[in-house]
Amino acid sequence: MQLRELAHSRTGDKGNTLNVSVICRDPAHYDHLKQVLTPDAVKAWLAGIVRGEVVRYELPLIAAFNFVMRDALGGGVTRSLALDAHGKSVSSALMGMTVAAPGPT
Repeated sequence: MQLRELAHSRTGDKGNTLNVSVICRDPAHYDHLKQVLTPDAVKAWLAGIVRGEVVRYELPLIAAFNFVMRDALGGGVTRSLALDAHGKSVSSALMGMTVAAPGPT
């Protein structure tokens, strides 16, 4: 299944660092996504976009994750000629990630 079936996302940027939040549609899926959305899995899925470190911050009280991705914006807004210099489409790319379906709750 695609991640977008279990979560939604928002992005932000600061220089060449991209911030992507992943918010569970149902808080019951938080533990499942905690297992499958590892920093390594996210970096592998976004390999053509993210060249640096991926750090995951866990926010269990709101059933969300915050991924901070370094070297992800081609130099940043003021240095990149990319069509998506702010990285807004990266949330859509991440929501297309294939993840295992959660087990029964």
